[in-house]
Amino acid sequence: MGKSGRDWTQIYAIYGMEEGQTLVFLLIHAIFFSFLSVFFLIYFNPICDIFESLALPAGAARFAAGFTGSVTAISAVCLFFAAGNIFYSSVALHWDMAQRIVSAVNDWSTVKYALDVGCGRGILLNAVAMQLKKEGSSGRVVGLDRGKTTVSTLRTAGIEGVQEYVTCREGDARRLPFSDNYFDVVVSAVFVHRVGKEFGQRTAAAAAERMRVLGEVVRVLKPGGVGVVWDLVHVPEYVQKLQELRMEDISVSERVTAFMVSSHIVSFRKPNHLLQPPGEVRLDWRCTNLC
Repeated sequence: MGKSGRDWTQIYAIYGMEEGQTLVFLLIHAIFFSFLSVFFLIYFNPICDIFESLALPAGAARFAAGFTGSVTAISAVCLFFAAGNIFYSSVALHWDMAQRIVSAVNDWSTVKYALDVGCGRGILLNAVAMQLKKEGSSGRVVGLDRGKTTVSTLRTAGIEGVQEYVTCREGDARRLPFSDNYFDVVVSAVFVHRVGKEFGQRTAAAAAERMRVLGEVVRVLKPGGVGVVWDLVHVPEYVQKLQELRMEDISVSERVTAFMVSSHIVSFRKPNHLLQPPGEVRLDWRCTNLC
């Protein structure tokens, strides 16, 4: 499984984090509310006088000042907790889940081509490459992402010593630029839920876009190939779609809190032969029908 049990400082030094802006936003507000709560504590009596000047009785003024100060303190704690969880999810947890995704594939020695959909900084991409290297395989893993992250992703592969196993491509996960039945393994980590977010996370249009990605994953998998997806919130939708597409050995991991929400790993295998009862309409692997 490559380098497991790695210290989070090493992971951060190599990969950084994608949610940096969110982390900074949360920390700034957490610090602001912390100072505000300390201000209420130090200047409690003058603040009570201000509330009394608003025609509040003395008891009500003290209650209002104390309640406001308590709310600001609780808000600061919650914001610090959220920032810590996002940092942990983006660095240490992401690494640990990448190792679990890799371990979900029983035999890497026979893998010739693997794909990481939404590879981002390359944590999962390089975990796959390190497993291929460990097995002494001649296989290769392709990282696909819409952002222009190719240079930085290949840099992390070089640091990990697996650059000869890694290729990066820019592309849209809803229209994977690969032929049918091409990959032995397709993996993805905390990516699919982002697809279609321009329509709103809870809309039917966004769900249809996510299903397109899942259909594309199935399309490019070879018969007998394995897919492993770690994602947030929407995993029950993925399981239902995989069942509709008649995937086999569908398995869902226990719940793991990541980025302040629930997450699961779902794994499946594409059947070697898709049996169709007489008169049944052939499944569209590309999921072009979004209605």
